[in-house]
Amino acid sequence: MSDDKVIEVEGKVVAVLPGTMFKVQLNNATQHVVLAHISGKLRKNFIKIAAGDNVKMEMSPYDLEKGRITYRMRDAAPPPPGANRRRRY
Repeated sequence: MSDDKVIEVEGKVVAVLPGTMFKVQLNNATQHVVLAHISGKLRKNFIKIAAGDNVKMEMSPYDLEKGRITYRMRDAAPPPPGANRRRRY
């Protein structure tokens, strides 16, 4: 499939399935849930994806039930520095 026929969408990971498969709920009006797997770059660089993460996906226009996760979005508000440090008394 050529790159010009790809639909890019954003969504939220709803469930983690075995074999690096995920159920992703799209961020559009229909809230459609699709089955997605991770791309080679994410697999190669050991990027971990958990339930609740926001991701960017590529979908084929021919099969809108499946997709490929290409990017894991960063959190909008990261925790403040030192939030999970142990206190020493």
